[in-house]
Amino acid sequence: MAAATSGPKELPRRRSASQICPPPRRPRTLAEVQPGSENERLGVARDSMVQNPLIAKAELGKPRRSCYTLPGYDFAYGLYLHGADGGVPEAIGHWHSMKPRPPSPREMPRNYVAMNRGALKAGYVTAREFNLYRQLKDIRCNEDDESRFKRAAPKVPPDMTYGILARPSTPFFDLLQHRYKEVWMEQQRAVTMARRVEKKKLQKGKVYETRTTLLRKQPPPVKLDSLWHMPHFQKVGPHLSTFPDREAHKKAFSVYHSEIPVRCGPLAQGIYTAA
Repeated sequence: MAAATSGPKELPRRRSASQICPPPRRPRTLAEVQPGSENERLGVARDSMVQNPLIAKAELGKPRRSCYTLPGYDFAYGLYLHGADGGVPEAIGHWHSMKPRPPSPREMPRNYVAMNRGALKAGYVTAREFNLYRQLKDIRCNEDDESRFKRAAPKVPPDMTYGILARPSTPFFDLLQHRYKEVWMEQQRAVTMARRVEKKKLQKGKVYETRTTLLRKQPPPVKLDSLWHMPHFQKVGPHLSTFPDREAHKKAFSVYHSEIPVRCGPLAQGIYTAA
């Protein structure tokens, strides 16, 4: 019952910007400087000492104070333009259309190509004669020659799209999967295989002669050097002969001389070489 007799409920008032925002920060004064703070001055102190941005120090745990006096909340920053054209309603209600203007006649430039051609046909060759001919016959360029499209606009297909073509999208999946590397490796394998096949074809078609094959066909002649003997033993015959007869001796030495190119050792009595 008491609630019914009471007056209408008042709506909450909206707070202004001056109530929401903190008060503007003013330049620091000497009265605000506490002893032991960063901006304490000893001796003769003036307000300008704590208001100079070059020597003022920032306080610990506090934002930097401005060294300039800022205007109040009723000040509007920027340039205010007074609208005198009526705004959007005036533009919509009174549309001003531009009247086409007739093209102003302009003087066409002189056609020096045609005048020089006519002077040559008339038999004039000197510069003075050319100037006199141009004064007598002043030929001007046609409007079609001066226009951008001389006769008609160029024929453009109906489905033509103007502008620059867009760059194709980057294939991120191929980059993440190293697809380009795999393609390059496959190409290199194919090139290597083709080279091997071509090399085999060349080897089958022609057999190259090497030093080993030539030595097998035509062994080089070996110079037989007699063994060295002491002078007083030169005429002494051997006391031991392991060959049954002279023919076996000659045959064994002929085989030894023929195997000298393919056996190792200083006396060619070692193992056989691969050649």
